Amino acid sequence: MSDVAANSSLTVARGRRVRLHFSLLLDNGEEVDSTRGGSAGECVIGDGSLLPGFEHAIEGMKAGEGGQIPISAADAFGEHRAGNVQTMKRDDFADLEDLAVGLIVSFAGPGGELPGVIRNLYEESVVVDFNHPLAGRDIVFDVAILSISH
Repeated sequence: MSDVAANSSLTVARGRRVRLHFSLLLDNGEEVDSTRGGSAGECVIGDGSLLPGFEHAIEGMKAGEGGQIPISAADAFGEHRAGNVQTMKRDDFADLEDLAVGLIVSFAGPGGELPGVIRNLYEESVVVDFNHPLAGRDIVFDVAILSISH
């Protein structure tokens, strides 16, 4: 499998290996993740490495292309779902010494570990948000396609 030159006619499509640099920006311009300054990302389109909304945004691009692509919350990390915010007994957290708002706690879930963010602390209860931290946020996918191969 060899990389294809930037002037190749191959485009980003399902089943093709793509090397890319990307940054995730909030709609206010704040960068929350980036491969720039490090190793490029690499994935096979359709393998689940990129969210479907991101894959759809780059479909048809060629090596050497890119840009800043707005992605709606629904197509990025999903909408914030009130049902994913749970109130639990404070006693369930007795083994945690530094319980604080904003702390990410790992819970055992049916498919493995499930992270939750502590949102509120009360005398008898703790509110935990199991939504992705970027759920409900529109983002900008700033991407540069480096190479495409079969």
